[in-house]
Amino acid sequence: MDPPPCTVDEVTTPLLTSLDDDALAAHVADEAGALLMALRASDGFSHPDALRGAGDRRANQLICDLLRAARPDDPILSEESADRSNRLSSRRVWIVDPLDGTREFGEEGRSDWAVHIALALDGHITTSAVGLPARDLVLNANPSTALPSAHDGPVRVVTSRTRNPPAARAVAAALDAQLIPMGSAGAKAMAVVLGEADVYAHSGGMYQWDSAAPVGVALAAGLHVSRIDGSPIIYNAADTWLPDVLICRSELARTALEALVGVPSE
Repeated sequence: MDPPPCTVDEVTTPLLTSLDDDALAAHVADEAGALLMALRASDGFSHPDALRGAGDRRANQLICDLLRAARPDDPILSEESADRSNRLSSRRVWIVDPLDGTREFGEEGRSDWAVHIALALDGHITTSAVGLPARDLVLNANPSTALPSAHDGPVRVVTSRTRNPPAARAVAAALDAQLIPMGSAGAKAMAVVLGEADVYAHSGGMYQWDSAAPVGVALAAGLHVSRIDGSPIIYNAADTWLPDVLICRSELARTALEALVGVPSE
């Protein structure tokens, strides 16, 4: 099935095409974040499932429209759109999650949800932006975010709000760390980038769009990024399932990787 026609007007399209990839990613993340915040304000939280559904659908439409207008030849891999096989023969593929942390988006007062915009070139993330709309932040790979100095207290490992997955438990035990429950994958990864946490270790299953943009921002900030077995993360594979990730401060990477040996990737 062909994607719906782009709805971006003729005035906006030249402005979008004038942006380089980094500026485009940041712009799209910012626009999608503004839409999602406006939707929260207009619809309220009395019907959270309807709010979540509208957020997923409308943010995806906006992101895809903007990217197609700016880069009409680039395929898009999105959580909220049908996967199209043409991306496999393209060197450039946008990988997006229009609303990462849909559950948190539908809960009043929560800010731990995100918008992910990434560009993979030959399987490697070269451009990325992660929006944290409820915090009025967009973190970019270029310009990168300056990584804060290590903090003086216990190591902090971010983990799921609803369960305590094996990877987080193993790393926390090895580092005698404090576990910090948090929502979306993007929010967890950006907590490490921002110096609000030290390790994000996930083995509970995810897809390419869950990690692509956070991985790009984290790498640019100078963090260690890999699969939990230490291998590099490659994108735009035919299988969208990409189940695990380790993002952490470089000085903690060796201990974290040793702790993750044998931890199953679900």
